[in-house]
Amino acid sequence: MNKIKLIIQREYLTRVRKKSFLLTTFLVPLFFIAMYVGVIFLTKKSFDESHTVVYIVDETNDVINKLNSSKNVTYLKENQDIQQQIKSINSAKDNTSILHIPRDFYDSESVEFLSVDKPNISTEAEIRDSLNRIIKDKKYESYGITKDMRRAIKSNVVIKSKEIKDGTATESNTEVAMAISLALSILVYISLFLYGSQVMRGIIEEKNSRIIEVIISSVKPFQLMMGKIIGIGLVGLTQFALWIIVSITLAGIASSTIVSKEDLANQLMQNKSQQIGMADTPIDQTSSSFDGETFVEIIGLLQTLNLTEIVVCFFVFFLGGYLIYSALFAAVGSAVDSETEASQFTLPITMPLLLTYALSFGVLINNPHGSVAMWLSFIPFTSPIAMLVRIPFGVPTWQIIISAILLILGFILTTWFAARIYRVGILMYGKKASYKELIKWFKYKS
Repeated sequence: MNKIKLIIQREYLTRVRKKSFLLTTFLVPLFFIAMYVGVIFLTKKSFDESHTVVYIVDETNDVINKLNSSKNVTYLKENQDIQQQIKSINSAKDNTSILHIPRDFYDSESVEFLSVDKPNISTEAEIRDSLNRIIKDKKYESYGITKDMRRAIKSNVVIKSKEIKDGTATESNTEVAMAISLALSILVYISLFLYGSQVMRGIIEEKNSRIIEVIISSVKPFQLMMGKIIGIGLVGLTQFALWIIVSITLAGIASSTIVSKEDLANQLMQNKSQQIGMADTPIDQTSSSFDGETFVEIIGLLQTLNLTEIVVCFFVFFLGGYLIYSALFAAVGSAVDSETEASQFTLPITMPLLLTYALSFGVLINNPHGSVAMWLSFIPFTSPIAMLVRIPFGVPTWQIIISAILLILGFILTTWFAARIYRVGILMYGKKASYKELIKWFKYKS
């Protein structure tokens, strides 16, 4: 046990002290924040640059009076006919178009949209919506339906999702649960491959440098394998813990700069009063910035989830999944002499993980309480992703416990299997391994 402890300590400290570990740990949260800000900035810039000037040739002399310019589209009336307008637009700037409205527009419900370049999809959609509104208003008028009548019958149904737990209805939000489920699925999938590959890569390097022969003279192969697996696993847990701490700290700093505590409290109270039907007046949109309101909305949505359960289950199932797959990666690393040779073995052992990852974007998200999702969350090779996808939607405690127990048993069985291959393969050089060879190694007696 002391030897395993020493190996764990060596593997852990060697990696934690690396500059790459420190840079990755503290720069990844900043990278994601910068990426989020960059996406918003580029999206805003894209919409600004997509502003289009539309010259209208209206043969009805009626539609032009009902089209209102917006932030993205500016309508200009032209008295020229369509052919003259086409000739004059050739010398115009980019994002310039012609909207030709024929005389029978209200009957044919068809127009021509001509542009210098390929027409912008969002611009077409906005023009289509405006023209549909004009036609609809015209039909309402022909039926004798006034604007006041339409306003009186207009409805806006709001669905307040609630979840029944222990006989009590609590707030629920499916969209935020889906977002967290997909985020956990991606994070666990990438992490298991990343840290599992580190175990395999480390074994291959030590095997090729012949250091492994010196180490094996002092410790048993099983002790070496377990020390490497647990040591690198603790590195992963440390990195995740630091990511959570850094992310929470950055979120706190951002919240204090985006919106004040008083505004946050007032906004939360206002949202709460709306949810219970006490607020009769709309929120003043000018009282706070878009970012402040967005942040308040995110805080409110996160309050509907059991974040403590999600974090605890994440560490449990990530660690269990890592231990299973890293044991298999260790066996593969001991059987080959290079990472190129390892590809024929890594694909089969990671197929269950890959399958569950693919299903998480469809089957598991759409029906997290169905039979497929439930059974996948019980199988040790698929539960690290399947169970974490289901957790934000609410999973019975007994299912979580059974899944965790089966995951532990799966780790024990997988480690026993991997150790029998590892003890032979670690000292094999120059011989290309095959599945038939691995079966022979497995059957060798100690």
